[in-house]
Amino acid sequence: MVHIIKLRENAGLIQEAAEWFHQKWGIPLEAYAESMDMCIRNKKEIPQWYLAMVEGRIVGGLGVIENDFHDRKDLTPNVCAVYVEEEYRCRGIAGKLLNFVCRDMEEKGVDTLYLVTDHTSFYERYGWEFLCMVQGDGEPEKARMYVHRKTSIGQ
Repeated sequence: MVHIIKLRENAGLIQEAAEWFHQKWGIPLEAYAESMDMCIRNKKEIPQWYLAMVEGRIVGGLGVIENDFHDRKDLTPNVCAVYVEEEYRCRGIAGKLLNFVCRDMEEKGVDTLYLVTDHTSFYERYGWEFLCMVQGDGEPEKARMYVHRKTSIGQ
């Protein structure tokens, strides 16, 4: 059974979560730890971090940060670092994470989220719409920017 948790309510998992995201994305461990610590200490809407857990093990996760290293600083906040362990893919975990974060952010008064990805057609399944192309910091090619807006129907 997969449980989606808010890191802000599980501060004891910061080090483990920071190491897990660092292993998946190669972003410095300190950057994750600092962002996650801010999530716990500041009590602001951004940043936020979420984990998919199975039997006490992290099998997926994502974050919400101001900007996911791209040139469109006006398109904020950004869902980032979306990842599900390979052996847990195709089980709807990414969709659960995405729906959970959208609802949680709406409860915090944030009804529009952005996401940068190279994937096509994946995020549309979960209510995201292609918005535009953005230039990633230090990236040679542009990437796809998606938007998710609060809907009257909900998720």
